[in-house]
Formats: sequence, C-alpha cells, structure tokens
Amino acid sequence: MKSSEAKVSTAVDPLGEEELAKLDPIIAKYAGRPGYLIPALKEAQEVIGYLPMEVQHKLARGLNISTSHVYGVVSFYSFFTMVPRGRHTIRLCLGTACYVRGAPEIQAKIEQELGIGVGETTPDRRFTLEAVRCLGACGLAPVMMVNEDTHGALEPGTVLQILEQYE
Repeated sequence: MKSSEAKVSTAVDPLGEEELAKLDPIIAKYAGRPGYLIPALKEAQEVIGYLPMEVQHKLARGLNISTSHVYGVVSFYSFFTMVPRGRHTIRLCLGTACYVRGAPEIQAKIEQELGIGVGETTPDRRFTLEAVRCLGACGLAPVMMVNEDTHGALEPGTVLQILEQYE
C-alpha cells in the first residue's frame, strides 16, 4: 500500500442489528453481576473489534448501568478502543535508545509505505500504527512489536519485509 492511497476515514459505518446481536450472550452472562463491567467490555471488544457508542449504549442498557459509567471505563483504560483497529497492531518504540538508533526513520518508512500516521489504521484494517515510549528491549533498539511478536535491530530497508509476513 502506497502513501498515495487514501487514509482511513474518521467516519465509521454504524453497526447493524446482526452485529449488535452478538452482544446478547455477553449481556446475558454478566447481567446482574456487579463488578463485571471490564470483563464484559473486554469480551464485547473481542467480538465487535472496538467499542463504539452504540455498543456502549447496548451494554449499559443490558447491564442496567449508566452509559456515562460505561464510557468512563472505556475512555480510562488504554486497552479499550472506540475506533476500529487493524488486525495487526504495530507498536513502534520511540524511547531514548530506539530514538537515537533510528526509530524516527523507521516510523517515516512505515508511515510512507502504509499511508497512515501514528494512531491511524489502514483503510483495509490490516494495520494500526502506535508509538510507545518503551517496549523493554533497549538492547535490540530500534524495536517494534507487531501483535505479540518483537522485532529488533530494525532498519528502514527491512521493516517492510517484516510487515509483509502479516496478512
């Protein structure tokens, strides 16, 4: 994918009734059980892929809690997302060791080739790019993780070969 292709749109199509119906078993499992909002949200995100407001509203109604409470939890914890994400999350370390060993050049190469910036998702929802402050692998700098796989000693010329492994 080249940078000339359109970036992901900020507008997201509303979920259909069929998609929202996937929440019914989660609501049935956790309804009336205090303290189970986070596991319910985690399962909903696994099923739907993200937690847009319509999902939050349905969960709130089904669990008999306020939408503002659900939103507060979703917006507080970084592992929840309200926007669609890619099948693969690229976490590029921009900590000191990685930065001085070329992470900005790696970032520029990824952004150029995928046509997205940090915090964005490719239009085909293949990749989401995140910048992080440390991955705890400074000896391998510069480092990125794709999902749970760590890739170190990166160079701009080889980073795309790594990303091609992820469909």
